[in-house]
Amino acid sequence: MTSTSSEALSTPRVPSNRPGPLALARQGLRELIDRRRLIRYLVGADLKRTHADTIFGQLWWVFDPLLQMAVYVVLVSVIFQRATPDYPLFLFAAVLPWKWFATTLNDATQSVVNRQSLIRQIQFPKIVLPMAAVSAGTVSFAIGLIALGIVYLFFLHRLTPWVLLIPVIAVVQYVFTLALGIALGALNTFYRDVGNVMRHIVRLWFYLSPGLWTLNGEYAFIPQDHWARPILLLNPFAHLFEAYRAVTWGMGPPDWLGLLGLLVVSVVLLGGSVALFKRVEPAFARILS
Repeated sequence: MTSTSSEALSTPRVPSNRPGPLALARQGLRELIDRRRLIRYLVGADLKRTHADTIFGQLWWVFDPLLQMAVYVVLVSVIFQRATPDYPLFLFAAVLPWKWFATTLNDATQSVVNRQSLIRQIQFPKIVLPMAAVSAGTVSFAIGLIALGIVYLFFLHRLTPWVLLIPVIAVVQYVFTLALGIALGALNTFYRDVGNVMRHIVRLWFYLSPGLWTLNGEYAFIPQDHWARPILLLNPFAHLFEAYRAVTWGMGPPDWLGLLGLLVVSVVLLGGSVALFKRVEPAFARILS
């Protein structure tokens, strides 16, 4: 063995200075807090890009969920002949939150790629991009609540004070969507097919969620003791849809334990997503050049 190879084997390894996942997560969350003004600017830019700051753009967020609701009402009530009382309101409790989720997740997935010219020109924490996309979608969701008021005009007997808890449920969905959006925004930068694949997954996800049907009450799609019920409850939107439906359909308070569990999981997922994003962020400029 040569002296050079012997020295190489005997030389101790220099410890890596790369920060760990917790340090990266703290760094990313700190950047989100410190760059609030930049996020507000990007939210405004995203709203202008999607025309949500115009009258017609806002009206679309009102009429589009109503049109989707009408299609599903015809499909389920007329074609499949499932009789659920006040089904349009029952259905709308899932349609509007899902439109928010699907639209926002797609925007967050494309947020880094769509800003590649900005990334090449200016140094700034890129993690604000998916954050701005998710926040802009939240503004559109708030506008879409006008459509819920229109539906209530036909079902006033279902209106209760519990409907005021919609923002509380929306906070849980926001954290969950933000966690997914940050992770997918990073992955889509390296693998551009992520966005295309997610569109198909999201479409299937809706039908596997209790949007057209319910897991609770006398109108439950499957019995309480069915073997598939625990599996279906692993779906985050099983808890979100049932929570929205409980307060919107006038059934009472949501399942607080289920929402709390989902919030805890979402916070942990958010920390992991932020750490992943910060780990691969230095390569964005090279990949997008």
